[in-house]
Amino acid sequence: MAIKKGPTKGSGGKHRNKLKGHGPTPKAEDRVYHKAYAAKKAADRRKMADPRLAARRRVDKFASADTSDLVFGRNSVLEALRVGVPSSTLYIMSRIEHDDRTREIVKLAGTSGLHMMEADRLEMDRIARSGNHQGVILKVNPFEYSSLASLADRAEKKAKAMEAANSAAARIAARPLFIALDGVTDPQNLGAVIRSAAAFGANGVILPERRSASVTAAAWKVSAGAAAHMPVARVVNLNKAIEGLKERGYYVVGLDGGGDKLVGETGFETDPLVVVLGSEGSGLSRLVREACDAIAGIPISSSVESLNASVAAGISLYAVANARRKAGAAGSAGSAK
Repeated sequence: MAIKKGPTKGSGGKHRNKLKGHGPTPKAEDRVYHKAYAAKKAADRRKMADPRLAARRRVDKFASADTSDLVFGRNSVLEALRVGVPSSTLYIMSRIEHDDRTREIVKLAGTSGLHMMEADRLEMDRIARSGNHQGVILKVNPFEYSSLASLADRAEKKAKAMEAANSAAARIAARPLFIALDGVTDPQNLGAVIRSAAAFGANGVILPERRSASVTAAAWKVSAGAAAHMPVARVVNLNKAIEGLKERGYYVVGLDGGGDKLVGETGFETDPLVVVLGSEGSGLSRLVREACDAIAGIPISSSVESLNASVAAGISLYAVANARRKAGAAGSAGSAK
């Protein structure tokens, strides 16, 4: 019987793989044997050698999209270094015309052990996202926040230790005092509040994580170094944080122009206290207001609608400190009799 040569009928897909395609045809510039490939490589080499593009690559390596951690301008950088703002890097423009400020900036940066990097004007402009840097840029370290529980524990431990003191003034002055900010979004206001809190003996500042300013380079600068030793806590929910402090024996006084009492005269000044400051526009939020034990106002002229948030905080903290001082003096006088 003769056997017919060639493919048999119905191979069952045995040769299916040979029917598969090899995909789309590569572009000419992607084929190593094509002249377009060599032209593309030559263009890439020219681009890499371009000094302006090389400068951009260096800047992108060190710069971040967020400039809130940068201080620029000769006066601002000098002030930040003088007050000891924790920093990592000083960028200084090449061929800068030095004056007394830049010489002191370089000296302080060297004393502090900062990394100093020289950059041209293009690099400086891109790092600062602005041309108004005057040839110097300071990169500030991220602020280290504390937990509210640790701040409260520390304040209560200090107050308990002072209860053994013979001085009534010392015992009252050591009682815990915190200031909480509800909706204050300006970093400069936050820096001024931190400075006032340090000046009047507060144990810490409480911030909500959302809709609030954070401790940026601007806040650091305005605090005039007070942020270095005034702890700041960030909480997820300010209302719950206040309720938690109330369970620990704290009283809460909210600041509002329509308060029925005056600051320093609420009756809670000598107790463990939280002073809550609202935003300039909308004041205290409803839930925070309801959590307060008292709402206090600052008497001002009718010709002025409201005070700046940081000014109101300073006045209120002074009023609390003054009330405690008077209570301490009265207690000392009573014990003397």
